[in-house]
Amino acid sequence: MSDQASKPAPAAKKLFIKTYGCQMNVYDSQRMAEAMGSEGYVLTENQAEADMVLLNTCHIREKAAEKLYSDLGRLKPLKAERPDLKIGVAGCVAQAEGAEIQRRMPLVDLVVGPQAYHRLPAMVRAGGGVDTEFPAEDKFEHLPKPAATRRAPAAFLTVQEGCDKFCAFCVVPYTRGAEVSRPVSRILAEARDLVSRGVREITLLGQNVNGWHGEGPEGREWGFGRLIRAIAEIDGMDRIRYTTSHPNDMADDLIAAHRDEPKLMPYLHLPVQSGSDRILKAMNRRHTVDQYLRLIERIRTARPDIMLTSDFIVGFPGESEKDHSDTLFLVREVNFGTAFSFKYSPRPGTPAYERPEVESTVADARLQELQALLTSQQKAAQESMVGREMGVLFEKPGRNPGQMVGKSDYLHAVFVEAPQAKVGDLVRVRITHSAANSLAGVLAA
Repeated sequence: MSDQASKPAPAAKKLFIKTYGCQMNVYDSQRMAEAMGSEGYVLTENQAEADMVLLNTCHIREKAAEKLYSDLGRLKPLKAERPDLKIGVAGCVAQAEGAEIQRRMPLVDLVVGPQAYHRLPAMVRAGGGVDTEFPAEDKFEHLPKPAATRRAPAAFLTVQEGCDKFCAFCVVPYTRGAEVSRPVSRILAEARDLVSRGVREITLLGQNVNGWHGEGPEGREWGFGRLIRAIAEIDGMDRIRYTTSHPNDMADDLIAAHRDEPKLMPYLHLPVQSGSDRILKAMNRRHTVDQYLRLIERIRTARPDIMLTSDFIVGFPGESEKDHSDTLFLVREVNFGTAFSFKYSPRPGTPAYERPEVESTVADARLQELQALLTSQQKAAQESMVGREMGVLFEKPGRNPGQMVGKSDYLHAVFVEAPQAKVGDLVRVRITHSAANSLAGVLAA
């Protein structure tokens, strides 16, 4: 045997990724891991043993940059102990802060924005740097094919990025750029590949996903409803979801898809942010409360069993007690299955940043009142599921022997005693119990 043949293969380098924020960041982290796989990196869940640590950041929530710098501070001892450790910052805070990150934290080797992460391997080979450009090329075309090791029954698929809405509170247009829709052919190719790897449910992602308007095979622009129907035709594709949407982009063909396509789950996240026309105008939301309520009526007419969820910002600059009361009124009118609510926090660079803030104690009290109402609606919605049969896609074993955990048609976590079941099974379950944030059930006869 030659000396060359007797040499052991080089050990794989290990990559640790911490993902902050939204589902799109989860998808981006997967794609960055696959890109770095071509450089010999494998994922690890142990940060201490990593050869590279990548922090994939989100700029939506309060104190996003401060949280990043705090995490970087905790990495200083590890970097001091292992100077060869590579540290990277990706995502929206990377886009917003750019070279400032390396100035404040010299331990950071590279900073890459969400539109440039396909260039991550080249940056690592070059020793680091900063890349927060919005490249002309399609980053998805430069990424490697998704890894064959993907075995989860549910997956994310980004179809659209960026936003042109410019809501007064939001940094997305500045960190993710203008709206870009991926072509139909590339979306369908990725969807088919995911199905071939055992995926049965796909969630289509975009900062303004229902604004997607990609080029079809015949060179003509498609609407989002038509895309959903095309994905539903893939053999082996059982469930379709999408997030996040804007009320102004709920087109007729998309509402019709909710009526006609059984693979499109009866769940819709449709952020409204406020129930006050005055605040909606100040937010630059470009819709009124009445328009939102009439839209909800049309959607429920098309799909009566649909569960609606939303986002709310409390204490937006200038919000009065009447504005807050108007929001409570809208919540009662719609009756949401669940909703996310947050106290307004200013984002540098956004139009609302310099506006006078509502007193913190007042905003806190309003948030508690809104969340109490939303929690009561969520509890009622879950309790209404008891006794019903619904589909559940098993995603992992439960904590107890013989128990499986999956997602219902309505995206609830459901715990089921099913000793013979396996991950990836899509079964009918009769719901027997509602807990705080989950359901329990038994296999339907």
